[in-house]
Amino acid sequence: MKRIFLVPLIMLTAYGHDVITTKVTFDREIIRLFNTHCISCHQTGGQAFSLASYSEARPWAKAIGEEVLHRRMPPWGAVKGFGDFRSDQGLTPEQLELIVDWEEGGAPEGEPKDIPKESEQPPELQLGRPADALAISGDTKLKRMLVLGALWPDQVSEGASFQVTAELPDGSVYPLIWLNGYKMKFNHPFLLRTPLKLPAGTLLRGVPHEAKMSLIPAADVPPPPKRPAPQALQVTAHSR
Repeated sequence: MKRIFLVPLIMLTAYGHDVITTKVTFDREIIRLFNTHCISCHQTGGQAFSLASYSEARPWAKAIGEEVLHRRMPPWGAVKGFGDFRSDQGLTPEQLELIVDWEEGGAPEGEPKDIPKESEQPPELQLGRPADALAISGDTKLKRMLVLGALWPDQVSEGASFQVTAELPDGSVYPLIWLNGYKMKFNHPFLLRTPLKLPAGTLLRGVPHEAKMSLIPAADVPPPPKRPAPQALQVTAHSR
């Protein structure tokens, strides 16, 4: 009987004795990356397990390393380069390397003094669907001018892909968004890097009749947060 209970206990506590071979810590670097790129889904009451604290994130360290290394996380759901968004949660090669180095180096916690004093939540977490948002289905012509600040898929078929463009009265065409294999369980707003002025008469094309997309006025979109400059650290190259 003793052997039956011994193995789970060892599995639950083993990571506390991992050899630490990295200077990257959760409290200094990793929590800031998670707050920026992951916490919109990975929070208490969110769509996935919480990454808001070391005790919650540490058991998932190896899975996190695998997911980011294979670019499965964080999910984006749109084709990059079609539209310009400041809320793109994709990791840079340097950020990816920090996470992998942390995970493979024993996933150390760090010092509590390094934890951000205020949550660095991305603006999309602060954004609700405002009352003046314009929901569109099918091709739609604007009856009044709109300064567009964000797009938010309200209703999209599982795995759907479609391009949305704005054709202005002068004939110019702007790419707005190209959803690609979109999953509503990862639903989030897409915040434009620069607000786009769409005059009355602009024709919005590409949203399927069975889908619904909200156009959020720029006045309702929170400004980007001010973030401290990241600390430069020497990390080791990894191959998997």
